[in-house]
Amino acid sequence: MQDLQQVIEAAWNERALLAQAETREAIRAVIEHLDKGALRVAEPLADGSWITHEWIKKAVILYFPIQEMQTMEVGPYEYYDKISLKSGYAAQGVRVVPPAVARYGAFIEKGAILMPSYVNIGAWVGSGTMVDTWATVGSCAQIGRNVHLAGGVGIGGVLEPAQATPTIIEDECFIGSRCIVVEGVHVEREAVLGANVVLTQSTHIVDVTGSEPQILKGRVPARSVVIPGSYTRQFPAGSYQVACALIIGKRQESTDKKVSLNDALRTYQVAG
Repeated sequence: MQDLQQVIEAAWNERALLAQAETREAIRAVIEHLDKGALRVAEPLADGSWITHEWIKKAVILYFPIQEMQTMEVGPYEYYDKISLKSGYAAQGVRVVPPAVARYGAFIEKGAILMPSYVNIGAWVGSGTMVDTWATVGSCAQIGRNVHLAGGVGIGGVLEPAQATPTIIEDECFIGSRCIVVEGVHVEREAVLGANVVLTQSTHIVDVTGSEPQILKGRVPARSVVIPGSYTRQFPAGSYQVACALIIGKRQESTDKKVSLNDALRTYQVAG
């Protein structure tokens, strides 16, 4: 892997090297490792923090200019693109419902389910996770195990800048219908986002469970139950409501995660 990294870093700094066969082979080897799950763009460390491997993101970006456009026919569908579709789902133990699409270079762990949805290159989707109908998982996004991305959820991709942390949804999370999580926002394990929550790096995530509001940005703490909200902001033209997210409680720790999730939705009257 160190040899691959050195070739990728050299090509990143000098794009003329993309013409060399050794460079192209190295880039394609990294994408194959991503596809098989041998590499991840970002991964958790023992202390619970995450590390982003910039050189792997660089390889994904460099993959595009070395690929040629091609026509791909899948049943009655025709595609014209530079990156082929992921294949071999039966052997990988992944259920894929037509017309779900995952690009080559995305890893879908055994036991995951893709309803009609889209998973982009560099993404990682864990076992037991359901990517529900019309949900999208952007490039390099990291989706943990036993996560439910409900209908129409949009998980944003983060390719550039290369040092930017991708969007991360940790294990056991529930992301409600039509939620949008982008710009490298980090949702920690077992959190519940109610329907229509929108999270960007600038979104105010306001914990209203105490006597005074606590404002966070870019991160949802573990087991938080979150709903859409708004706050008043003064502009030159007057006062207007600006969207935010409200942490209204905590999901209880439980060995039965499904029961815990249902309890959280009922207790806080959260729409999924």
